[in-house]
Amino acid sequence: MREGGLYAALVQPASSSASSTPGSAAPAQRRLLTERIARELEHDIRSGKIAAGVKLPSERELASQFGASRNVVREVLRRLEAQHLIDVAPGRGSFVLEQASGHARVYDALYRAGRPTVRQLIEARLPLETETVRLAAERASDADIAALRTALNAVQAANDVVVKARADVAFHDAIAQASGNSVLRIMLSSISGMMFEMMLRSNSDPSIGEPGVPHHPEIFEAIAARDADLACARMREHLTLGLRTYGRDLDLQVDTMARHHIASLLDDAEG
Repeated sequence: MREGGLYAALVQPASSSASSTPGSAAPAQRRLLTERIARELEHDIRSGKIAAGVKLPSERELASQFGASRNVVREVLRRLEAQHLIDVAPGRGSFVLEQASGHARVYDALYRAGRPTVRQLIEARLPLETETVRLAAERASDADIAALRTALNAVQAANDVVVKARADVAFHDAIAQASGNSVLRIMLSSISGMMFEMMLRSNSDPSIGEPGVPHHPEIFEAIAARDADLACARMREHLTLGLRTYGRDLDLQVDTMARHHIASLLDDAEG
């Protein structure tokens, strides 16, 4: 089993409830299972643990390995194919593709090799995103504001943690797009995988909803009002919330924190 792999410790035998009644998992639980399996396989492919040209196990074998239904496995394979990580050949199986540098998450792998903690991720996001939101408030076009409003609506409409975490990442990316600085957007994108893992916890933690803490609507309003100083202040308060609420998780590796938290979410869903 991979030391520190995001979801390695979550792999359950085929006797788990998810596999004993294929297709019976609730939608939220199914998305969690799909996320867990897809991210582990993606990590193994991008890191080279599963080499280019290798044929993946069959759907049935993957379902048994991960304790999931074959429908979940099919969703995972479709996602990996859409990311150009595998080629699904009907009647032959799924084969890992050679990873071009443009597709590989080189920086994500580099960061993870340093075993970053949640605290370190927050510390890195603070200067990056406060400057990004400042520029967004100063430069956003009407089209950027409309895109930000759409992204904000997606966050507020999300009804489970996986969908909400993805929408959360997309909202922050929309701010980076509105900044008009492609370098800042690429820098933010390079840590988006770890941001997603952190957001899985944040969006399912009641303590994150502290009264009076600026969140996405307040950040959006400051950008739309072209108030750069207020946008920076609200983004800073939004990001530092984790320093007050994560407790001992602050000094866990991001991978470890996410693994523990998603295991807890799956336990709750199965319960």
